[in-house]
Amino acid sequence: MKQRHVVLLFLVSLSILTFIDRICIAVLGPRMMEDLAIPPDRWGWVLGAFVLAYGAFEIPTGAMGDRIGQRKVITRIVLWWSAFTSLTGAVTSFVPLVIIRFLFGAGEAGAYPNIAGCVARWFPRTERARVQGFVWAASRLGGALAPLLVVPIQSAYGWRATFFIFGAAGFTWAALWFWWYRDRPDQKPSVTPRELEEIGSPAPSAHPRVPWKVLFSSRQMWIITGMYFSYAWGSWFYFAWLHTFLVKGRGFTDAEMGLLSSFPFFLSASCNLFGGFLSDIMTRRYGASIGRRLIGAVSLTIAGACIAATPFVQGKAATMILLSLGFGVADIMLPTAWAICLDVGGRFSGSVTGTMNTAGQLGGFLCSVLFGYVVRATGDYNTPLLLIAFMTLVGAFLFSRIDPTRPLFPAEAEAAQKTL
Repeated sequence: MKQRHVVLLFLVSLSILTFIDRICIAVLGPRMMEDLAIPPDRWGWVLGAFVLAYGAFEIPTGAMGDRIGQRKVITRIVLWWSAFTSLTGAVTSFVPLVIIRFLFGAGEAGAYPNIAGCVARWFPRTERARVQGFVWAASRLGGALAPLLVVPIQSAYGWRATFFIFGAAGFTWAALWFWWYRDRPDQKPSVTPRELEEIGSPAPSAHPRVPWKVLFSSRQMWIITGMYFSYAWGSWFYFAWLHTFLVKGRGFTDAEMGLLSSFPFFLSASCNLFGGFLSDIMTRRYGASIGRRLIGAVSLTIAGACIAATPFVQGKAATMILLSLGFGVADIMLPTAWAICLDVGGRFSGSVTGTMNTAGQLGGFLCSVLFGYVVRATGDYNTPLLLIAFMTLVGAFLFSRIDPTRPLFPAEAEAAQKTL
């Protein structure tokens, strides 16, 4: 087995674990709201606290990985979030829960930018979109597995035990990662010279300072962040409110929710895999400018239409079909979005993806909090979906304006070409 494929197994398992821990609280939401006497508008702050902290620390943690290496940074991330996952099971009231979820988000921040940094160092350019497809498919698989694992554990041992079990899994993963992984493939003795040649020129051993002024003065960077901000309104509905929406908005039982809420995530996992391979194929055939942009704009347009149609149907089957399509089709573009960041960001890909993902977390925070307030004001779980659909369509338009062939750091790209 090629050693970069072992790296991929680590990254895939990390992505699964990340989303099981992240979505665990959404699955347990209806029961926790009852036990802790938290109404919908305050529950939105519980969910939003994680997203707010995650977004606030995304850029610095992504940049930290670029500077000191992903081995140390990812180990710290997983240890931190696993500790606060466990502590979530010990809370007894609203305020401590908000504080713990905020600290949980601060700890998990930077996970995917640092994963992207690993991909940029361990995989050739021609494999990056499909590798991102596997990573993001794994995240959705984690979301699909969450209710299937959480509901039985909750039924047998209570909701608190669920957090303790998942926290222990994270500690185990972190120990294995720190023992095996190295920041550069040429630092791993088991990587053969042939595989090093396949990967390409390794990143420089020195970790340069990120040229933030260049990054934030780039019009393209602002378009990328605006696109991801808009897209994240939709994705965070599924992460934070889907399970409560099905139970309280559409009358699903806990058992039905536990099974059927996995469908959008299973479909999304398949669509991420499909999207990663499709992006590489389209790029080879039509070039990055057309191939990458077409995938993103079309998939987000279809997804926005599916979400917009959901408030106008009432049947459980129709609800699940539309919501599953809304999530799955949107995620066809996800590997492409992250591959674009690697293409235009070069060795600063952790900082670029961190910046993009920070914008996404801001959108997710607004969605998570405002959803609860709209429900409290209107008594209706359908109304917020119209705003989410609109934001998804805005994301489709902005994706069509991205130019994946233009690097964010022209001087960096020119220097890299001279070393090849």
